[in-house]
Amino acid sequence: MADNRDSVAVVIHSFNEEKNIKVCIESAKLLTSNIILIDMESTDRTTTIASEIGAEIHIFPNSHYVEPSREFGVSKAQAEWILIIDADERITANLASEIKSAIKTFEFNAYKIPRKNLFAGKKWLRHGGWWPDHQTRLIRKRALQKWPTEIHSTPVINGSQGTLQEPLLHFFHGDIESMVNKTIIFESIEAQLLARAGKTAKTRTFMRKFAGELFRRLFRDKGFLDGTIGIIESIYQAFSKTVTYLFLYEKKSGSL
Repeated sequence: MADNRDSVAVVIHSFNEEKNIKVCIESAKLLTSNIILIDMESTDRTTTIASEIGAEIHIFPNSHYVEPSREFGVSKAQAEWILIIDADERITANLASEIKSAIKTFEFNAYKIPRKNLFAGKKWLRHGGWWPDHQTRLIRKRALQKWPTEIHSTPVINGSQGTLQEPLLHFFHGDIESMVNKTIIFESIEAQLLARAGKTAKTRTFMRKFAGELFRRLFRDKGFLDGTIGIIESIYQAFSKTVTYLFLYEKKSGSL
């Protein structure tokens, strides 16, 4: 396979992903041999495994979520185009082929890619707001204006964006325990941002947020059509949203 080093690079972000990183890098090699790992101070064998199979390694301070490291990752890649993925995501042969075609046209400066969310690696969530879950991940390097460091932020791009058809695979929520652990970290950060913005939470806020998110996920976006897993995920997202405001209440009042 030809080396696409001058045209496209894959930037992978990781933290303690020794179970995922090898398969992730192998999927990236469907697109290019130019693979950069941005690791947030893993304490397991993530970087060792990545180095053994040919990835270029750079370390970024652990910030508990990925957005602060996005611009750093783009800066380390030596290519015209950058595809950004996380260690629990996979590139398919069809997506790699579509990307190779897209970057030859010079029609857009970035592309949104649909993301196929696979619960516990098995169940594709097609409803509940989980599909197509477009993510701006293929970016012409010089077109990136900035990537805000706030959690769940999206890149600011100079120029127009297109949309690819082939999905990126996302193996998320391996089990309930990992879901809860991520919720504690992510929702605490979300609550801090709300607190800084002057937001407050009262008892009725908890009920409204839970009911609103449950209705949206389960009924409006038809999460129930994904069966038991869809129902579990809808309930969990409502719980997660409520936890954000519980944390906000605690931060504002000083205690529960």
